[in-house]
Amino acid sequence: MHKYVIMGVQGCGKGTQAAKLVETFDLVHISVGDIFRWHIKNHTKLGAQVKRIVASGNLVGDDVVEGIVHRRLDEHDWNYGFILDGFPRSESQALFFLETYDIDAVIHIEVPDEVVRQRVLSRRLCSGCGLDYNLISHRPEVEDVCDVCGSPLRSRPDDTEEALAGRLKDYHSKTKPVLSLFERKELVLNIDGTASPDAIHLEIRKKLGR
Repeated sequence: MHKYVIMGVQGCGKGTQAAKLVETFDLVHISVGDIFRWHIKNHTKLGAQVKRIVASGNLVGDDVVEGIVHRRLDEHDWNYGFILDGFPRSESQALFFLETYDIDAVIHIEVPDEVVRQRVLSRRLCSGCGLDYNLISHRPEVEDVCDVCGSPLRSRPDDTEEALAGRLKDYHSKTKPVLSLFERKELVLNIDGTASPDAIHLEIRKKLGR
């Protein structure tokens, strides 16, 4: 069984690499962002709370995130292991995680802020089927129209200059220092996130020894 955490600023490619690792090693992808989006889509009380916080460019509180992660991991549907995406994002969350779970590696994808900005502001989401697009690397055949279902493409509500600036500030002031906690346990693998997705995947596998 292998248990990994994948970290990096939003737009660094965590979701893409997590999906590749899931396929390669038969892991379960546990994405805090996906859990939040499910609650938003289904109009739950938590979803409304998260929507307000994210739209303002802030991070969801530690107690809420820790509770969600704890409940998800308690389902124990990860027979061959998991890759956790979007957690921990603060020192408190990291301490909680280290006290509760054993992990094999923290995969840290490094991307400069300006590259993140270009990627995030180019993202589009299908309003029908939810397929992700990026106007840099994955453009639709017809502008602003989904190739699969024909629905309009939209920017995510939190993909704005103001919200992105807030997320970058939070990342550098709160999340990035979390890496030092994992580094002291020699768990961190630093990965160049500016390469192609396939090249990044190969580098991750090489550093994992898999």
